[in-house]
Amino acid sequence: MAPHDQQPKPQPVEKFKCSSITASIWKNEGEKGAFYNVTITRSYKTADGWKRSDSFSLNDLEAVTVVLGHAKLWITEQAWK
Repeated sequence: MAPHDQQPKPQPVEKFKCSSITASIWKNEGEKGAFYNVTITRSYKTADGWKRSDSFSLNDLEAVTVVLGHAKLWITEQAWK
């Protein structure tokens, strides 16, 4: 069990999933205000359980395009709020 004085692990502010591909959006604070970064991962199952990778095959690229499009739209909408 983690000690009580540790900060909770940061969580993405939004996630988009298509097939085994996930785009996670992370909010950061800078001198000029909030900005966002996106990480893309591929989930897969092995005998040891579920794993994540940041490597994609040709068959994954359509799903990568879909989640990145959703992430771009979401981040763009935040600028208008």
